Amino acid sequence: MKVRHADTVDALVLGLTGPRLRPHHLVLAVGDEGGPARVSARLGPVLAARAGEALSGAAVVGERRSEGEPYTRVETDLVVEVLAGSGRHGTLTMIRIQ
Repeated sequence: MKVRHADTVDALVLGLTGPRLRPHHLVLAVGDEGGPARVSARLGPVLAARAGEALSGAAVVGERRSEGEPYTRVETDLVVEVLAGSGRHGTLTMIRIQ
């Protein structure tokens, strides 16, 4: 029997991939310990629009292309709630913006 487990945690937004107004993924720092940056699962249309709106005023620290997609590093204090899976891949699924 497989048991899947996931916890909701807060994560600080460090950057985004895709267009700034409708990001495809968010790059996040999970928890207070400031571990390595992790990329979220692909955002749905509604969450992408909300995230784009919340990040529209954020200062851009740097931009580059990663694997053919634009990556934008931003400086913001935006915190999102994510569902952090504990499986092999440990995916982060954004639930809401706080």
